[in-house]
This record gives sequence, structure tokens and C-alpha cells, in this order.
Amino acid sequence: MLHPRQQSRAGGLQTSLSLVSSDPRLSPEDPRSNSDNLRESPTESASSRETWPTADAITAKKMENGKAEIACPDQSVIRRVSTADKISLQDIARERVDVICEKMHRLPEEFLDELKNGLRVILEGGNGSQHREEFFILQNLVQSRSDLTAKTLIRAHRVQLEILVAINTGIQGFLHPNCNLSQTSLIEIFVYKRCRNIACQNQLPADDCNCETCANGNGFCNLCMCVICSKFDFEVNTCRWIGCDLCSHWTHTDCAIREQLICMGPSAKSGAGPSEMVFRCQACNRTSELLGWVKDVFQHCAPSWDGEALMRELDFVCRIFQGSKDQRGRKLFWKCDDLKEKLKGGKVESKAGCRAILMVFQELELDSPKSLENAESGRLIDPQEACNRIAEVVHEAIRKMEIVADEKMRMFKKARLALDACDRELADKAREAGELKIDRQKKKLQIEELERIVRLKNAEADMFQLKANEAKREAERLQRIALAKSDKSEEEYTSNYLKQRLSEAEAEKQYLYEKIKMQEASRLSQGSSGGDPSSMMMYSKIHDLLYSAPPKADSQSNECHPFRSNP
Repeated sequence: MLHPRQQSRAGGLQTSLSLVSSDPRLSPEDPRSNSDNLRESPTESASSRETWPTADAITAKKMENGKAEIACPDQSVIRRVSTADKISLQDIARERVDVICEKMHRLPEEFLDELKNGLRVILEGGNGSQHREEFFILQNLVQSRSDLTAKTLIRAHRVQLEILVAINTGIQGFLHPNCNLSQTSLIEIFVYKRCRNIACQNQLPADDCNCETCANGNGFCNLCMCVICSKFDFEVNTCRWIGCDLCSHWTHTDCAIREQLICMGPSAKSGAGPSEMVFRCQACNRTSELLGWVKDVFQHCAPSWDGEALMRELDFVCRIFQGSKDQRGRKLFWKCDDLKEKLKGGKVESKAGCRAILMVFQELELDSPKSLENAESGRLIDPQEACNRIAEVVHEAIRKMEIVADEKMRMFKKARLALDACDRELADKAREAGELKIDRQKKKLQIEELERIVRLKNAEADMFQLKANEAKREAERLQRIALAKSDKSEEEYTSNYLKQRLSEAEAEKQYLYEKIKMQEASRLSQGSSGGDPSSMMMYSKIHDLLYSAPPKADSQSNECHPFRSNP
């Protein structure tokens, strides 16, 4: 008998998202896994649905972080985006990847968050048929495109890829702000190479299963999804899931009842004998007995259930064995129905109810055909019957050993794949570390080269400053020399000029003196014959002018050059 569905079956079911419970009373929203979710029948229970954070939880988280304005449709930043740059969800679903990626790089983060919020509202389906129709249109646009491959999606914008994956899978968890899946993981989910359950994330097909259900390439994962509805949830240690003893595929109890896969049939162990309630697996088309399955679930998990959980599990047992026609199945149905009514009326506590149901299973074990056969073993049996019984026991032991061997082999393959993935990741990290070390050395050499250039430039600047200072001092010295030479040349010019004027004055004086002497001689010669008073007056003026002119010229020269003093 396959063990009850536990967390280890789905890789620990650990996720970075803050997930709400899949209990229908705690999660009123209808989560989405694909387009079928929008057409669920009323008879389908919450256990066959995927659960993700509701819009209220996401909005509350944003308000706690002080970013509630992102969820508001009227933002000043968004209004500043030009009409030509704006894009819609239809554009993302219809246009080429590179075109939308280029536009998204020019848009602000607030506008991209608004796009994701708009798609999240559509996936929540709060507006009924209008949102369903919008989702169908978007999903048909995405799924009808042949250019959305792993090679083209590698160039997509991060938000663009999240929106495409959310539209293709119908899961709004990929739009959650805390979704930290890598770009490669999102691409693999889109092309059905990785499980879309964020808590599972196994490579597909899981465990290298080659059955028709796992090999059809529609993203089915046999570790966490139902064979019938291909949906997943995070319910463990419960009768809501039924596991096949042979292929280890899982099915929702509700789906199995709806598809009439739970029915009366021959004993799954011997293939003959009285009929009992069995489960026929849709993946391998083989049967598994249900009474032992339910007993194992209650024995392993019932002590940890509270009163509500126990009532839910009893309700599932009643629904499983409602159509049972064998004595043990009918007895279990009556006992579970009676105990459920007592728990509902408060007549029995949960602990007492748990002990009561475990005692019921012990009574059923005593009523089993094997116990009856053991009670009759006191009588002698013929050798042929003894051989048949021994062969039956041997076949049963071999079958169980084969099941265990297959399970161990699957676990070994899974562990081997995980080890290989770790080795590849370690090699990639080592290569990246080597590249970073080389880049660091290059950067260090570049920094040293820049520092050397800076030191050289500083030295050149100091040298040019020194030369500039020397040139400045030399210019000042030459300026002083020029000023001194200018003063000296001016003095020499003035001296030469005065000397020349003096010589000219002397020459003129001599000339006038000679002329006066001639005139005096002429006057004397004429005076003897009789003097003229006008001539005497003229002679006197010329004499005064002759003997007074040089000092006046010298005085005028000194007035023109005040920096010189008279000797």
C-alpha cells in the first residue's frame, strides 16, 4: 500500500510565496491553474483546485510596505507616459517578444506593476463572465502563437515573461511581488519542461516517467498533480488524495468519485475472491484496494488532526465507501457516518473519535477474509490448497518487493538527477567565480594603471607649475630691466637733445655775435660820421637778447623734463 501523500512527495512543498489555505472555508477565491478552472463544475471540491494569494492579501502586503499607490489606477507617473509608449495585455499576448521588450524598458516600474495588477484582477474573476471572456481571449492569443519558444523568450523582459506565463497557466502566483523564480525557470514552465507548481518545481516528466499521462507534454507532474484534472494543491496527510499502489500517481478523491474510478471490484491482491471497494488508476489502468489505504492514512495521520479535520476526513471516507456492497466497506461507512454525527453534535471529542475510528479498523482487520481463514486453519487442508496459499503469499511478497524496488529506483534516479544538477550548478558557480576573479584582477590592474597615470599627471602638473613660476619670475625681472633701460634711454635722449639744442644755441649765439660785431663795426664806422638813435636802440635790444637767450632755453628744457634738476 502506498504511503499517505506527504510533503516530501512534492520536494518539501516549500515556497517563497505566502500561500493561503486551500480549505474552501478559508479561501473563497477560485484559484486558477489553466483555462479549465474557469469552467469548473459545482460538484468539484476545493481539493482539486490550486490556491494562491488572494488580491486582498497582496494589496494588504503592499500597504504594509508603504506602496499602496501602485495598486491605484490614477497615478501621476502613469499619466505622464505618452500614448505611443503605452502597452496593454492584448499587446503583450499578440505582439512580438522583442518589440514589447523594447517598449517595456522605456516604461516606469509603476506602469508595469499596473499591468500585472490588471491581469491579477482578471484571473481572480471578480467580474464574472466578463473577466472569463477576457482571460479566454488572452490565453487563445498566447497559445496560438508559434514564435513563443525558449529561444525567443530568453530575450523577453522579466515582467513580460511573468505575464505570459500567468496567461498560459492561469496561475496568478507568478504575478506575486515575492515570486523569485529565475528567468530560466519561467521559460521552462512556459514550454512545459518544469512543473508549474511553484512549491514543486520538478523537471518534467517527473521521475522520468514514460506513461501516456506524463509524456503528453502538457505540463503534468505526477508528484503533485491530479491525473484527472491536472491541478495541484498543498493538502497532505489526508484522504483527499488517492495514490496508486503500482505507478505512484495521485488522484483527487473528488475527481475519482466523479469519474467513477472508485467502485466495487475483485480483490486487488489476489485478483479473485469477494468484491471490495477499489480505485482504478487512470494512468496505468490498474486497481488498488481502498480499505487498507484509508486505514494507513488514519493510523499515520489521525492523531495530529483536530476536530474539524477529523470530520472532513470522515466525510471523505463516507463518500468513498457510500457505494460499497461488501460487509467490511458497509460497516466502515456506517461507523464513520455515526461518528461524524456524534462529533457534529458534540457528543464525542476529537481524541475519543480518533481512538474510536482506529478501533473500527482493528475490528475490520479481524473480520477480514485472512482472519477467517486463520480461524479455520485448525482443520487439515489438502496439499494443493496449501501450495496455492503459499504461492499466493510468495507472489504477494514478490509484488511488494517489486513495488519497493521500483520506488527505490525512482528515488535513486531522482537523487541522481538532483546530484547532477548540483554538480552542474557547482561547476557553473566555480566558472563564474573564476571569471569574477579574472575580472577583479583586470579591474585591479586597470585601477593601478589609472593611479600611475594620475601620479604622472600630478608630477607633470607640478613641473609645469614650477616652470610657470620660474617664467613669471623671469618676466618680472625682464620687466624691471626694461623699465630701467627705458628710464636710462629717456635720460640719454633728453641729455642728447639738450646738448644738441645747446650746441645749436651756441652756434646761433656765435653767429649773432659775429653779426653784432660786424654791425658794431659798421656802426662805429658810421658813428664817426654821426650816430643814429634808432640804431643805438636796436643794438641794445640785440645785445640783451644775445646774452639772455641760452639761460631761457635751458630753463625751458628743465620745465619740459621735471625729473631732471638744474646743475
